[in-house]
Amino acid sequence: MKKVITLLVLLATINQANAQSGGTGEDDFGSWFMYFGTNKITDKWSIHTEAQFRYYEMASNFNQLLLRTGINYHINPDAIATLGYGFIETDPTFSEFDVIGGDALIKNNSVSEHRIFEQFILKNKVWEFNFEHRYRLEQRFVQNNFSGISNTLHRARYRIQMTLPLTDIFFLNFYDEIFINLQNNAFGQNRAYAALGVNVTEDLSMQFGYLKNHFSETNFDRLQIGVFYNTDLRGLFKKKAK
Repeated sequence: MKKVITLLVLLATINQANAQSGGTGEDDFGSWFMYFGTNKITDKWSIHTEAQFRYYEMASNFNQLLLRTGINYHINPDAIATLGYGFIETDPTFSEFDVIGGDALIKNNSVSEHRIFEQFILKNKVWEFNFEHRYRLEQRFVQNNFSGISNTLHRARYRIQMTLPLTDIFFLNFYDEIFINLQNNAFGQNRAYAALGVNVTEDLSMQFGYLKNHFSETNFDRLQIGVFYNTDLRGLFKKKAK
């Protein structure tokens, strides 16, 4: 009987340790909260602003902070070229703790990334469907803050997006984006997205959507709430020019 009790206690201890340190969060429904802005400064130039807060669970268990900006050149209303920079801070582990000898120890296992990207967007319309093709190259300077190891990585991305207006206020938005590594294994990830959008004002819209984020060995389900606020700053910059 004592052996049985000892075995049960041992199993319970192992399960508790696994619950604290194991898992990828694949079975949890996470969330992304996002802001995007296109801030026009001249007829041909605008500034891109972006902030994203990503969580392994619903608004809890931090996964990633992403801040991105860039300068856009509007070749015409349907073609935009961008050069930009992003800073990304990532916690790659679902659990906040590493278990060593039965004690839970907090570790700084975050990954910091400075990213330069070049981007080209093409838009076209087929019947009532608005299509957008986004081509992006990224140069990624990544550092593991625990080990101190740094890497330079290169990646290409392609996203096809379709928007369908339902009324003047409501619309549907869908996209699929593939990530291709330019070193080692080619496939990086694939993102499939569907959302209901709301035009709050002429310059402000919101999207409430679902994202399936597929990696080679894991899949993540994410609720996405996005705010899109586009401003016209041409008048302000003209006054400064005077």
